[in-house]
Amino acid sequence: MTLWFWDVLLYAGALLVLFLTPGPVWVGLIARSLSGGFQSAWPLALGVAVGDVLWSLLAIFGVTWVLSIYGTFIEALKWVASGMFLTMGLLLIYNANKIINIDKRLTSPGMLAGFIAGLIVILGNPKAILFYAGILPGFFDLTKLTAVDIAVIVTLSMVVPLFGNLVMAVFIDKVRKLLANPNSLKLMNKLSGILLIGVGLIIPLT
Repeated sequence: MTLWFWDVLLYAGALLVLFLTPGPVWVGLIARSLSGGFQSAWPLALGVAVGDVLWSLLAIFGVTWVLSIYGTFIEALKWVASGMFLTMGLLLIYNANKIINIDKRLTSPGMLAGFIAGLIVILGNPKAILFYAGILPGFFDLTKLTAVDIAVIVTLSMVVPLFGNLVMAVFIDKVRKLLANPNSLKLMNKLSGILLIGVGLIIPLT
């Protein structure tokens, strides 16, 4: 294993910050929890986690192939990762007052429907691959990754959002109150934006 503990911890923290950013998965998870409880919500969370695994693997092997041809590209990708976090943070703060729209496909009843909805919302989102392709080279040297390293990265990419989504499903009543209050949602968006900017500033220093 070649990964440094600090790099792994920072990556896990970045995934956690992104999970805390309200979006369609949040609303779909809340809607499913309200309509069918935890039993209805966990399949969607599992589908999202599987999608995160697929995107992280695609990013690792895809970017590694690029780096095998253009070795000096790694430094540029680190700055791309930093820029992505800064941009996402600023956009979150700028759009803090906007209401989240519910995609009805996320709330279709049934366990299989929930799983497929979670998978589709991740695989159908171009921002997902841009996120993974952008941040992985910023945290890790993809040219030196071992099989164990890849397993650790993929596991983190799956476990962090899955854990967060399951915890949210369990404590859905508290989350519902936050989203029902425009001031609370605005504050959460701003805090998430500030944290994303912080990660973007830290990446070039690691």
